[in-house]
Amino acid sequence: MKILVIHGPSLNLLGKREPEIYGRRTLKEIDEMLVAHGRDRGVEVVTYQSNHEGDIIDRIHASVPEKVSAILLNPGAYTHTSMAIADAIRAVPTPVVEVHLSNVFARGPERAHSVTSGACRGLVSGFGHESYLLGIDAALRLA
Repeated sequence: MKILVIHGPSLNLLGKREPEIYGRRTLKEIDEMLVAHGRDRGVEVVTYQSNHEGDIIDRIHASVPEKVSAILLNPGAYTHTSMAIADAIRAVPTPVVEVHLSNVFARGPERAHSVTSGACRGLVSGFGHESYLLGIDAALRLA
């Protein structure tokens, strides 16, 4: 079984970017934690990060021939704007769990609307890096 974790725009700056919101862990540290969490559960975790909408869409599409069991997606700011990513999620049979480090719905009206969440099977938000771990556990139940 394989879970693909897709990190969206600006998540490559974790640990430096607004640590009071996103925490002090780097993306590398979170990826290492996710791989170990998956290994403990007998699942392979593969991680990917892109700041580019089209690359994220291509990666979602590529999950099908790769026989990915589930996708964990943090679309970053594309959460609020990307109908294209939402359509890509709907276009694949792979279950997608959306995750966010912060509670995006508590961060102001511009972030209170999600375009992508409705296309996903579930959403974990607001638990810092633990959101990813909870998301993997949820994805395993869907796969």
